[in-house]
Parts: sequence; structure tokens; C-alpha cells
Amino acid sequence: MSLETLLVFKSSYSNKFWKISVAENSFAVTYGRIGTAGTVRVKEFPSIEACEKEAYRLIESKLKKGYQPAEKLEQVVVESTMTESSFWQLVDRCGDYGEDSLDHMEWLVSHLSKKPVLDILIFDSIFKEHYAKSYQANLWAAASIAMGGCSDDSFDYFRAWILYLGKEVYYEAIDDPESLLPYLLLLQEQEGIPQLEELLFVASSAYEEKTGQEFEEYLKLYDQLMEEDDSGLGIDLDWDEDDEEGLRNMFPTLWEAFHENPL
Repeated sequence: MSLETLLVFKSSYSNKFWKISVAENSFAVTYGRIGTAGTVRVKEFPSIEACEKEAYRLIESKLKKGYQPAEKLEQVVVESTMTESSFWQLVDRCGDYGEDSLDHMEWLVSHLSKKPVLDILIFDSIFKEHYAKSYQANLWAAASIAMGGCSDDSFDYFRAWILYLGKEVYYEAIDDPESLLPYLLLLQEQEGIPQLEELLFVASSAYEEKTGQEFEEYLKLYDQLMEEDDSGLGIDLDWDEDDEEGLRNMFPTLWEAFHENPL
């Protein structure tokens, strides 16, 4: 079952909305003052039937209290201000706050936590979209050369680090991993590594800071409201980490810089 109901309550002293979105055995309720993004809560049930029953009960309860179905053209809930452009702007801005990547992530979490929950979710959705696109064999090979080997987890954190470098660097790295050389050499000077695990949890940390709810609650809310299908995510490695000749031929510049002195 898929059900979405939007109700409003207007009087001389009140101007609010209430919306419920049902999907399988859970629903999300959004409520607040008309013209705002509102507050979101998710509840999970042991069965689809129990979820539907409670959803209809809540709808009937609201109607009895004087709520009315919202007009189709009525601007009740403010759309999210989080866009592709604002996502990259935030990634760029975080570099202005603090001395290192951890300081930057702290600022980003704090900044996002002041935004509506929907903005936090959409930020995460945009991040995950680009993060998935970076799941490529050639980038994994480049990471393996730079770090003298690269596990699954290390590649996850490597891809997050690439996103942290910004839009232009990210897209250029997708097309040509050797374009990362200047940033990798800078890390070598700083005795750092090209990994940023913290970026993977910026959105959920912002949600926790904003609401006080745990990571599991964030995942439920994200799955409820952000319809995504990552079933097609896969990779076919066309290189072997033990094939030094092959890796050198793939990325000669990276090989020259790091094969004897990996990060």
C-alpha cells in the first residue's frame, strides 16, 4: 500500500498542516506551521496491516479535530532549499572553517543541523548519488597505487575524500584519476592519507544533533522518504593489485609518484 494524505487546520489562532506518508509497514508523519518544512517522525509496525490501520485511525482523528484535506494548489509545505548547487556550495564552504578536514566536517554537521530535516535528507541523497557514481574500477586502481593497496573500506573512504575536494575535482577525477596527483602529493607532504570516513556520516550526525534521535532512526526516516534503488551498484575490476606492470601502464604518473613510497 502507498498512501499520502495532507490535511490542514486553519482558524483565527492556528495555521498548521499534518501529512502522513505510508509505505509498506511504516509511515512518516510531517507536521508544523503552514509555509514551513515542518517536523518529521517515522513509525514502524510489525505488519503492513497494523501500519495501515493506525494510519487510517490517525487520519480520522485529525478530521474529527477539524482538519480538512488541503487544496491541490495550496502551498502548504515548503519545498526543500537543498539543491545540487547548494550541496556543492556547502562542500566548498566547509573548507573555510577550521584547520583540517575534521574541523570542516564538524562545521558541516553543525550547519546542516540548523536546517529542516528534509534538507538534511536531500543533502544525503545528493551525496549518495555522486558517491555511487565514483564506484569505478579505475578509481580503485588509482587508490591502490597511491596507498600501496586498498581494501573495500579504504576505497569507500577514498571516494568520500574525492567528494570533499569539490565539484570540479570530483568530476575530473571520474574522467581521469591521475588528475588527483596534486592533492595526493599535498597529503604526502602533510603525512596524511586520502580518506575521509567522517563525510559518510555528516547527514546522520546533523540529524542526531538536531533531533536527539539515534542513527537507526535516521536510517528509517531516510528509507521512508528517499526512494532509492542501489541494487545495480556493482563493479568489475579489470586490474590486479599484484600486476605491477598493468598498474604502471594504467596510471604511469601515479605509479612513479607512489609505488615506492605509498601514502
